Amino acid sequence: TLISQNAGEVRLNWVNYLSKLEKNTVYERRYSTVYFKPVEEDPEYCSCTSDDVEEVKNQRVKWVSNANQFFNSSLIAEDAFNSAVLETKMLPEESNDLKLLVSEINLPYSHAPTESFSMDFYIGPNEFDRLYAFGNSLQDVIPFGWSIFGTINRWVIRPLFNFLSGFIGSKGIVILFLTLIVKLLLYPLTYRMLYSQSKMGALKPRLEGMKEKYKDDPQQQQMETMKLYREFGVNPLGGCMPMVLQMPIWFALYRFFPASIEFRQAGFLWADDLSSYDVFVQLPFELPFNMGAHISLFTLLWAITTLIYTYYNTRHMDMSANPAMKYMQYIMPIMFLGFFNTFASGLTCYLLFSNLFNITQTLVTKNYIIDNEKIEKELEDYRKKPKKKGGFQQRLEAALKEQQRIQEQKDTQQGKKRKR
Repeated sequence: TLISQNAGEVRLNWVNYLSKLEKNTVYERRYSTVYFKPVEEDPEYCSCTSDDVEEVKNQRVKWVSNANQFFNSSLIAEDAFNSAVLETKMLPEESNDLKLLVSEINLPYSHAPTESFSMDFYIGPNEFDRLYAFGNSLQDVIPFGWSIFGTINRWVIRPLFNFLSGFIGSKGIVILFLTLIVKLLLYPLTYRMLYSQSKMGALKPRLEGMKEKYKDDPQQQQMETMKLYREFGVNPLGGCMPMVLQMPIWFALYRFFPASIEFRQAGFLWADDLSSYDVFVQLPFELPFNMGAHISLFTLLWAITTLIYTYYNTRHMDMSANPAMKYMQYIMPIMFLGFFNTFASGLTCYLLFSNLFNITQTLVTKNYIIDNEKIEKELEDYRKKPKKKGGFQQRLEAALKEQQRIQEQKDTQQGKKRKR
């Protein structure tokens, strides 16, 4: 092709059909796209779930990378590309290829008698340390997640995993020790949650009596319940906050296992690939809602242990204020049974180990560490202290009283209508 004398750049057209390489093509498709890095900004990428075009015209580009779940091919400029137009096209599921990636990359051109443009071409695995050595955040093509979740994976979970892998050969045993370390680090939060649950359990006889006393007046029952909590210094949401604080770690691990090439084709027990789902029973048909044509044993065991843990953990809790919540806690694991069926077996293995440690921590803490007699004394001592209503308690009681007043007005109006 002839280059115009007025042209200040030449175009490099890069067309790449990504092949299907993994057992779980749903995950593979989800993590495959074009990544690119503008010189002055953080790396960006085209949509992973739909056709997309990204134009970078007013700023230079340091690198362009075609990446799938575990591998990438990248063009890395020594200086920078002038601009680029990046496109990803979805292909039908029955296609032999995963996606079509098209990049139009413009290189500077000065019409000199001899001219060159220096760049590196990398084609290989998504290994963090190897990509990190290139600089310019090339390691961000590994889909560890965005914001705080990606940060936790890159600088906390990944180094810990590498440390354990240095002297433990089995990736499944590494997951076991990783789970143990995470649980030990989070134990102070777990202890606070279990201590709060024990305080709620100590109040259960009083709550049951109040429930019986005000069984015909639900609103008054709610008001008296809040007064009881305030009187004994118990926060009914105290057991929830530690769980909320653990959520970033859970979401980070959700992205860590299917994104880490170290788990690819690594077997453990009945699972032959910890980066994909484990097949305990192969079904002759597809389950609905993209649940696959198989049964994952790690997922099944996770659901069973979750139900056991839920039963033991909530049997002393008062659910009278919200009976639906009691049943929802048992329905949720069954619902997630289908959702987790296609998850990476490394993740469902971690969730199973996590449940087993949860059950162990709960049994040991409630039976041998927490002193229930001390809790009873603590509650009674708090009850005898002079108290000042907190702002939240005041607003909550005011809202309940207002709700009761409105309900009484409605009942009065309905009574008048009946008399007429």
